[in-house]
Amino acid sequence: MLEIDSLEDIAALRESVDVECKLAQGRDGKGALPKEFWPTYSAFANTQGGDIFLGVREKSGGRFELEGVADPQKVLDELWTGLNNTQKVSANLLRDRWVRVLEIEGKTVVHIHVPAATRKQRPVFLRGNPLTGTYRRFNSTDHLLDEEPVRRMLAEQVEDSRDNEILRGFGLDDLNFDSFNQYRQLYANLQPDHPWNQLDAQAFLYQIGGWRKDRETERSGLTRAGLLMFGQQVAIIEAFPNYMLDYQERPEPKAELRWVDRLTLDGSWSGNVFDFYRRVIRKLTADLKVPFTLEGDQRQDDTLVHKSLREALVNTLVHADYTGRASVLVVKRPDMFGFRNPGLMRVPVDQAMAGGHSDCRNRLLQNMFRYIGLGENAGSGLPKIFQGWSSQHWRKPVLREAHSPSDQTLLELHMLSLVPESVLAELRDSLGEQVFSRLTDKERLILVTAAIEKTVDHGRMMSILDIHPRDLSQLFAGLVDKRLMLRNGAGRGTVYFLPNAHLEDIFTELEMAEGEADANSEPFEGSSEPLDVSSGPLAPSSGPLGASSGPLGASSGPWEELRVLAEPVATKGKAPKAKVEGVILALCSRRPLRLDELTRLLNRSAESLRKHYLQPLVRARRLKLLYPTKPNHPSQAYVAEEPGDDQ
Repeated sequence: MLEIDSLEDIAALRESVDVECKLAQGRDGKGALPKEFWPTYSAFANTQGGDIFLGVREKSGGRFELEGVADPQKVLDELWTGLNNTQKVSANLLRDRWVRVLEIEGKTVVHIHVPAATRKQRPVFLRGNPLTGTYRRFNSTDHLLDEEPVRRMLAEQVEDSRDNEILRGFGLDDLNFDSFNQYRQLYANLQPDHPWNQLDAQAFLYQIGGWRKDRETERSGLTRAGLLMFGQQVAIIEAFPNYMLDYQERPEPKAELRWVDRLTLDGSWSGNVFDFYRRVIRKLTADLKVPFTLEGDQRQDDTLVHKSLREALVNTLVHADYTGRASVLVVKRPDMFGFRNPGLMRVPVDQAMAGGHSDCRNRLLQNMFRYIGLGENAGSGLPKIFQGWSSQHWRKPVLREAHSPSDQTLLELHMLSLVPESVLAELRDSLGEQVFSRLTDKERLILVTAAIEKTVDHGRMMSILDIHPRDLSQLFAGLVDKRLMLRNGAGRGTVYFLPNAHLEDIFTELEMAEGEADANSEPFEGSSEPLDVSSGPLAPSSGPLGASSGPLGASSGPWEELRVLAEPVATKGKAPKAKVEGVILALCSRRPLRLDELTRLLNRSAESLRKHYLQPLVRARRLKLLYPTKPNHPSQAYVAEEPGDDQ
C-alpha cells in the first residue's frame, strides 16, 4: 500500500500500472465517486492491485496537484454501497484499513488501496456479466478484456486442476506406447516391489491419473493429463489446438533467432510432454560446466545445478496452461537457461519464491512426474532452483509474468557471477575511467545487473542489494540524473536500462518470429508503462497519429503535412536508399510514427520498411523506439534521434 503524507508525495505521483488519480469533484463540486472508479477497481483487482487517490488533479506533463474532496463521507458512502451491490461489481475486496481519509495542507484526499484478487476471486467484473465487464491494467490505462482471457480466468477459478477432465472420444489408441512403456520402466526401477507394476496398461493409467472414472455419470476415459503425458502428437493437438513445445540451443549469449539444436513438434517423435522432458533434460545438462563433488570416495555428477534444471523443466511443464496461446519454450545459451510456460502463476511471485505454497495448474501431471522421482507437491520447487544457483555464486534467477500477447510465466537462470569482470571492463570502457571511478559499489552493481539482464526494477535490485527501499530509489534517481540509465514507466511498473541497451530478450524475439511465421500466433506486445515523456521531443502532444489526430486518411492538419513531406518517396516505385532514410527521419522528427502509419505515408510494404530501413536506423541510433523496453508494444512508434537526446 502506497504511503502519501505530504504535498511532495502528491507531486511525485505518476499514474502507472498500480497508481490512479481522479479528481472526484462531482457535479456540485463537493465530491462524488467518479464512474471511472469502477473500471480501475476491476483492472487493479485482476492485475497486481494498486492505489487510487480521489481529490487529486492531473496537471500538464502528467504531474499531479492536490485539489481535495469537500465531502469525503459522501464519497465513502457511494464506495461501500457500490462494493456491496453485485450488480455494480462482483466482489468486495476492500477492508476498512485500506480506505483512508488523508488531511494534507487543509485539504482532504481519499486513498483507496485495491488488493490483487486471488485465483478464486477472479475475474472481478462489473455490471453483472464477466464477459462484458472484466478489466485488466495495462500501463496506466484500464482495458476491457475480450472473452478469451475472461473465460480462462473463469476456468482457473473453478478448476483446481486443469488436467483431470475426461476427454470424450479419446482412448488408449491415442497413446504412444513407447513413451508409456519407458515411463513404466522408470517407475519399476524406482519402486521395483510396488504392486502397480503388475497391472495392465489401463489399470496402471488409472492409478497414476491418466485414466479416470466419473462416479456420477459412470463415464470413464483418458484424462487430459494422460493424453498430454503419453499421447501421440496428432491426438494431443486435436484436444489442445494451441499446444506447442519448443527447445532451442543458441550458440551465443545474445538474443538471436539462430540455433545449433532445436526440438519442436515436427512429427519425428511422439510430441508428448514426457518425451519432451526426457529429450530436453539430456540437452540441458550436456557439457554442463559445474565441478563434480565427492561423497566419500565416489564422484557425484548429480549436482545442485543438475537438480535445479530438472526442477525448472518439470515446473514449466506441470504449471503450463495448455489451452493458452504461448508455447512452452526452453532456451539454452552459453550464459543462461530460459524457461517459459503459458499461463500466469497461481500464487504471488514472492510467495512462490519463499516456498511452502503449492497450487499446481496440472496436479495429475505433477503427480506423474513425482511418481518417477521428479518434483514434489510441497511448493519447494522454486526454492530448490534458487538454492542450486546460489551454490555456484551465480546471479539470482529472474522470475516474472507477462500478459501480452497472452498470459505467460518466464524464468531466467543466468550462469554469471554477481559482478563479472568482463561486464565491469565493458562498463569502464563505455563510461570512461573518470566516471567509472566515481561510482559507488552499489551503483556499479545496479549498472552491471542492467547490462546483463537488459532491464532492472526496484524489486529485482532489492533481492540483490542489502539496502532500504527509499535508499534504492535515490540510487536509481541519481543514475538517471547522471544520464547513466534511462527510466521507463512509473510506480511498481518502472524499469531502468542502460542508454545503449539492446532490449530484445530471448522470449520477446521468439514471440516476434512465431508471430511472423504462424498466422495463429500473436506478436509479443509487452506490458510496460509508457516512456517518461513529460518534456522533450516525446512530449504528449507529439503522440502517435492514431492516438490524437483522427483518421489516417485525413486531408488536413498534421497528417496532410506529413503526407506532403513523404510525397517524394511515396510517388516513386523506387528511390535511393539515402533519400528514403532521409524522409523517414524527417517524418519521425515531427512526431512518433507507427509502422502502419509509415507504411501508408511512404507507400511501401511493412516488411520492406522494417527490414531495410527501420531496424538499421534503430541499430545506427538514428531512430529510437517510443517504448524501448518492449519492441512490440501495441502502440510502438519510431522517433528520430536528436543530438544529445537521452530519452
